[in-house]
Amino acid sequence: MATIAGKYAGLEPRTDALSGTPRAHAIDRWIFVFMAVWYIAIVLTGFIPDSIMKVGMVQAGQRPPFPIVLHMHAVLMGSFLLILLAQTWLMATGRRAMHMQLGLLGMTVGGLLIVVGFILAPTMYHETWNALKVAPPAQRAPLQDLLSLKENILLLQGRIGIVFPLLLLIGLSARGKNDGLHKRMMILAPGIAIEAGIARIGWLPTTMPASPIAMDGYLLLAASPMLVWDIVRNRRVHEAYWIAATIIVPLSIAIEMLWDTPWWHSAAKTIMGV
Repeated sequence: MATIAGKYAGLEPRTDALSGTPRAHAIDRWIFVFMAVWYIAIVLTGFIPDSIMKVGMVQAGQRPPFPIVLHMHAVLMGSFLLILLAQTWLMATGRRAMHMQLGLLGMTVGGLLIVVGFILAPTMYHETWNALKVAPPAQRAPLQDLLSLKENILLLQGRIGIVFPLLLLIGLSARGKNDGLHKRMMILAPGIAIEAGIARIGWLPTTMPASPIAMDGYLLLAASPMLVWDIVRNRRVHEAYWIAATIIVPLSIAIEMLWDTPWWHSAAKTIMGV
């Protein structure tokens, strides 16, 4: 039975509290599908109302049209999440060959997403900077506040730009050698990127914009279904979470220390070339 569990979940062939039960094996196969659906639900919950509101503002002339790079990022992120869902479903239903074929497309989309993300952050920053330069005095204060917020958000975007490709690379390098690490990293990597969707769920309690600590908590909450099941199933924390924590925790501490400090605002302007 332990061998079957290892086949479906990428686990070592070892006995655990739920080994040998059909329920355990079913969740081993489908927990990753659930995580992909969960991520998509979070993103849609945040972005659908926000996008409708902003499209209305564009139509009313209250904000400039969205830059093309933003549309590209939305399409790529949506595509990546749908590919993730397809990949997890293919493995859950035993279609490994199709999973590997689709993985080539996933790698391409993931690479493009990284490139576009590094273009998007300065594009959105300069949009506000340029508006501030030409704004009449009455509109300068709110634009300055927005610019300061975007400078802080650059810290979170930078974390995504570091963590997403690193976890993706670790996950891809584990293919065929450590299936358990591979599949968990492929879930954890986009998990850091859904932060933007979480931030747009207006009814969630938050510490923003004073502190980003709430976002750290929500990211942990987003990954918690897989983490909790792993602990229940294996009576231990899988190495994937320790690796991810080693990368994410120091960055999160640095972000908290730099958040809204005069030094960071000055450094952000230098980085953005303004």
